[in-house]
Amino acid sequence: MLLTLSIAAVAGDATGYLIGKKAGQTLYSRPDSLFFKRAHLMKAKAFYDKYGGKTIVLARFVPIIRTFAPTVAGAAEMPYRKFATYNIVGGISWIFSMTLLGYFLGKAFPEITKRIEAVIVVVVFVSLLPAVIEYLRERAALKKEQAQVIKQ
Repeated sequence: MLLTLSIAAVAGDATGYLIGKKAGQTLYSRPDSLFFKRAHLMKAKAFYDKYGGKTIVLARFVPIIRTFAPTVAGAAEMPYRKFATYNIVGGISWIFSMTLLGYFLGKAFPEITKRIEAVIVVVVFVSLLPAVIEYLRERAALKKEQAQVIKQ
């Protein structure tokens, strides 16, 4: 199972890389839609600019960034061999750490399976929390900016 999941994770990011490689700079001018937000792409690019190739490994553990990091790497024309190396390390690390964490938590707390719905709600909440915090920060900054414009 771990092998299959790792292959799927690596293949998924390889697909994102190829989309970035083919679509390139047109992604940055694409209008926002229900599933695509240019702001998310820009955050992934900033993360990529800051951490370089390590982004491909680190992004696996950061919601939203993980979705766009391979695409940004492709658009930035990271050499595929370098991307593939980071992708394999990141994919295997992510799958093994998350799967084994779940396994050992289940062993340590067997009663957790009786409350799996609550556990899922908590995991989803914690996963979405960074996005909600970022949204609230952006909203507060926008309101502050609008207030300054009104004062002038």
